[in-house]
Amino acid sequence: MQIAKALTAAKVPNPSAYKNSRGLTTRHFDSDPYHWNANTVVHILERKEYTGCTVNFKTYTNSIWDKKQRDNPEENWAVFENTHPEIIKPDVFKKVQEIRKQRHRRTRTGKSSMFSGLVYCEDCGAKMRYCTTKDFEKRQDHFVCGNYKSNTGSCTIHFIRAVVLEQLVLNNLQVVISYVTAHENYFRQVMTEKMSLKSAEIVKSAKRKLAQKEKRLAELDRLFIKIYEDNVAAKLSDERFAMMSEQYEDEQAKLKSEIISLQVEIAEQERQAENLELFIKRARKYEGLNELTPYALRELVKAIYVEKPDKSSGKRKQKIRIQYDLVGFIPINELLQAEKQRETA
Repeated sequence: MQIAKALTAAKVPNPSAYKNSRGLTTRHFDSDPYHWNANTVVHILERKEYTGCTVNFKTYTNSIWDKKQRDNPEENWAVFENTHPEIIKPDVFKKVQEIRKQRHRRTRTGKSSMFSGLVYCEDCGAKMRYCTTKDFEKRQDHFVCGNYKSNTGSCTIHFIRAVVLEQLVLNNLQVVISYVTAHENYFRQVMTEKMSLKSAEIVKSAKRKLAQKEKRLAELDRLFIKIYEDNVAAKLSDERFAMMSEQYEDEQAKLKSEIISLQVEIAEQERQAENLELFIKRARKYEGLNELTPYALRELVKAIYVEKPDKSSGKRKQKIRIQYDLVGFIPINELLQAEKQRETA
């Protein structure tokens, strides 16, 4: 909706108006050529063809008598890569889909934070909510653990001011970017070893789960045939058959979704070397970063975990852990310590 409003305010012709200006016909006509609908923006953001591929079978019809088009599940699509020049990089498209899955609506005050959807409580893992009012100054905006509700919640209060979070994240990014660009080869070596060990464990676990779910999916197909035959032979009532069919179909749909997620996870883990090189490329892109922008944040960071504040010294100290996009957690303190040891050796 925010994008649609921005395009309307900037008087950018909507797709229908653009087609009409080129002499092309369109099923939709808007009296205001600059009015953008939020659904139009959604369709553009989800258009995988912009990455240079062709996608077939996105819709289907039941029969020649029922010609109504219905959306086909993504697992039934046929995707052909590199069929035409891309206008959106695949990694950018992927990042957009990740962002769209996160809830980061504007507050009633109209304010929003670039960190919304990225901040988590270190202790309980819940998302931290962005809190502000129209009377708050910028320094008063803050994030608080979603599981904290006074004395009734399941977690203690994890509170961090937005300006403090921004400075901590910027400092961490600057240190990581500086190290990666100055010691690229060593960073690549350490992270390759770290990611390979973790990746091997994840792939092994994911493949085991995948085999179990595929076995159950095949078993459900056999059960479908069995209850159908029993129903035809009058061994199973129509009501019982309908109930069992619905249960099996629900389980099948869930299994198919889980199988796709596991396949994506396995493919992602097997592309670790490619992901590492892409992260190094992004780090070089932001060399000399002195201001945190939403785009830089989204390109480099996947999640931020806020620890409980430490007041043992009499002063409030708070730490964060950053899960970087593509490579996960970077042991930057260990890398810096190892660098000092190499310099003194």
